[in-house]
Amino acid sequence: MSTPDLAHYMRPGTLSLPALPPLSLYVHLPWCLKKCPYCDFNSHEFRGEGGEPAPAPEARYIAALMADLEASLPLVWGRSVHSIFIGGGTPSLFSPESIDQLISGLRARLRLEAECEITLEANPGTFEKDRFRAFRQAGVTRLSVGVQSFNDQHLKALGRVHDRAQALAAVEEARSAFDTFNLDLMYALPGQSLDDFSQDLDTALALAPPHLSVYHLTIEPNTYFAKYPPVVPEDDTAYAMLDLITERTASRGMQRYEVSAYAQPGHGCFHNTNYWQFGDYLGIGAGAHGKLSFAHRVVRQVRVREPRLYMDKALAGEAIAQETEVKRSELPFEYMLNALRLREGFALQDFCDRTGLPLSAIAAGLDEAERKGLIERDFARVKPTERGFDFLSDLQALFLA
Repeated sequence: MSTPDLAHYMRPGTLSLPALPPLSLYVHLPWCLKKCPYCDFNSHEFRGEGGEPAPAPEARYIAALMADLEASLPLVWGRSVHSIFIGGGTPSLFSPESIDQLISGLRARLRLEAECEITLEANPGTFEKDRFRAFRQAGVTRLSVGVQSFNDQHLKALGRVHDRAQALAAVEEARSAFDTFNLDLMYALPGQSLDDFSQDLDTALALAPPHLSVYHLTIEPNTYFAKYPPVVPEDDTAYAMLDLITERTASRGMQRYEVSAYAQPGHGCFHNTNYWQFGDYLGIGAGAHGKLSFAHRVVRQVRVREPRLYMDKALAGEAIAQETEVKRSELPFEYMLNALRLREGFALQDFCDRTGLPLSAIAAGLDEAERKGLIERDFARVKPTERGFDFLSDLQALFLA
């Protein structure tokens, strides 16, 4: 599907947005050394013509990304980009020279805010000394290190390509090279006890990451774990692990500003916060998703998923595989699905500004949520209570169309 011209997006519609939200850019680099058994992201082990492992075609892929971006520029013309997130896959597989070329290409084509946050996802299995420093020199301002665990047994169960020693070395290198970085950790892993996780958490916090993301392992459809489910901790143990996270991060001065995100003051991730605040993001790269607002509509896009086909299509100006206009009836749930993940919730005026809908569209859901003790509110803001945070999916479901 080729990118429609701007007139297609600007035609009259059922919404009236008073202003456009902040704009972010997501760039997907789809290759990994090895596909993890729990991963449902669009990630691929790169294989050469004979099916053997081979280096990813970095130059051609970056050329495709630039073609994809240029075809989309009319849709974001005149708008500043506040953050860039380079995700995957394993973006740190790309050489620092390629990341430098990528960021230079983005700078040449987009108006970036002076303090634009540029995050790169990195894995310890692709770590080598001074590589992270080279990413910093290329223009990356924030690293997100996918550690997941510091326990060799659990790393093996997760199919990770790194061990504890590599994880520790990678985080130390990130800390020396970057003013801010994120450490990813998972809990409720196969065979993990409460004591095991306690040690993982203590190890992570001893490294003093400015930002910590902690995720419950979920068994996603169409993954190896879905086909061959591992034995994971009981729900009561998982809740005890979450209690540990809440208690120990707070004792280190970290604020739980989102359901899975903890940060020292001034180190929250702007890019992810923009998602949760129903901001806009242009997504480029194989399988990338995007959400763009216009005066009378909100549009979601999905790029071609398979990397080789994506490169062919993007270079021909046809990177978009699917495009849908978010229905007016679906906007309340779409907004609340994101905004209620935030500890501070959302301003009522922001709901109107970001969806183009009146507050009456969510009034019944808010009344029910307050009756159940899942939110607290005043005339300006709505935010989840502790109970609402603990039963977030129940809270979000109250706003389904």
